[in-house]
Amino acid sequence: MRKLILIAFGGLVAQLIDGSLGMAYGVTSTTVLLAGGLTPAVASASVHLAEVGTNLASGISHWRLKNVDWWLVLRLGVPGAIGSFLGATVLSRLSTEAAAPAMAGILVVLGLFILGRFTIRPPKVATVRKSPHGAKFLAPLGVIGGFVDATGGGGWGPVSTTALMSAGRTAPRTVIGSVDTSEFLVSVAASLGFLFGLGTAGINFAYALTLLAGGLVAAPIAAWLVTKIPAQLMGTLVGGIIVLTNIGNLLKAVGVSSSANPPVQLGVGVVWAVAVVVVLTRRRRSGGESEAVEVKETAGVGAD
Repeated sequence: MRKLILIAFGGLVAQLIDGSLGMAYGVTSTTVLLAGGLTPAVASASVHLAEVGTNLASGISHWRLKNVDWWLVLRLGVPGAIGSFLGATVLSRLSTEAAAPAMAGILVVLGLFILGRFTIRPPKVATVRKSPHGAKFLAPLGVIGGFVDATGGGGWGPVSTTALMSAGRTAPRTVIGSVDTSEFLVSVAASLGFLFGLGTAGINFAYALTLLAGGLVAAPIAAWLVTKIPAQLMGTLVGGIIVLTNIGNLLKAVGVSSSANPPVQLGVGVVWAVAVVVVLTRRRRSGGESEAVEVKETAGVGAD
């Protein structure tokens, strides 16, 4: 019972982070289940089954708060579902450890780019509520994000949110709400893939339902938070999360001793904290004028 309570709390925290920052539910939840003794394939399968419910609740919450661009959801989510189904069937048979270092390196670089972009020179068009990206950009992104998500127990948010945020052409709240909503399609496809590859015995239903219970509590809270966090601050928070969640894997991949992880992560944390302070200070000095512009610009789009 104590383990189930901890798993439920982990699901709540994971959904709170994912729903407000557009990533980290899978990574956080999978980490919890791996610590509980599950194999990578079973942990990923259980997490994705739980995500079917949490993504549905999160998507509804984001939609009600006008954080969703439905064309972006479809153009990203359908290719993502294809990638996640393929990834789930592959993980049922193979190990993808060799791909983890390369992906960690890519995500750390992109995370640093987002952190610097939103802290030093925020993109001027980051308030657009309708994504201008076409299928040539979104389809490959969806397939890759879905595949990484299924094989790694998480990664849809880090890949999709990172790419869309780094492009700087869509409002962060729209990126997060749409990526979270499209993940429903990814989770359904991944769950079907795991059922095809592992059967029902490959999923721990007790853990999946416990994660789901915690996530359902957090989903509406997280969707509300994303409407209250200023765009520049949200971009800075997302960038820091990406770097912190991937720097350890990158250091391990290049042969750095595990004893170096704590000081490096502490250093990243300090830089992240300074960046957050810079953004908050800039906003306080401007009297919130930039956010008022965002509201004015997006009001007409949301009404269409």
